[in-house]
Amino acid sequence: MVKYRTSAERPLSPHLQIYRLTMTMMMSIAHRISGAMLYFGTFLLAWWLIAAASNENYFNHVNALFSTHIGRTILLGYTWALIHHMLGGMRHLLWDTGSGFGKKSIEILAYGTFFGSIGLTILIWFVGYWVRG
Repeated sequence: MVKYRTSAERPLSPHLQIYRLTMTMMMSIAHRISGAMLYFGTFLLAWWLIAAASNENYFNHVNALFSTHIGRTILLGYTWALIHHMLGGMRHLLWDTGSGFGKKSIEILAYGTFFGSIGLTILIWFVGYWVRG
């Protein structure tokens, strides 16, 4: 007579409650989020370019929307997403060469991506306001 098991006796896959959240994990999640933000922001950039190509009244209307507090906050987020995604891409490009896989290197690159994206975003906005007057 053949016996059948009613339940599988195998290890279960680990879940999020078992993993300790590390900086590299957070940067991976942030890289995906910044990619989604870029997808949305590119539509806003295209809208602005279409308005510039249309007529002066429509362009002024779109510029007025981007000049509000909400509009500038969205543009600030788009700038951060662009810089963060670029730095994350550079980190992955470095990894593609086979470099930077040591434990210390991975952490340094993760923190560099985080603080670099914030610092460069602030620098770009500061220079933008300084040039604009």
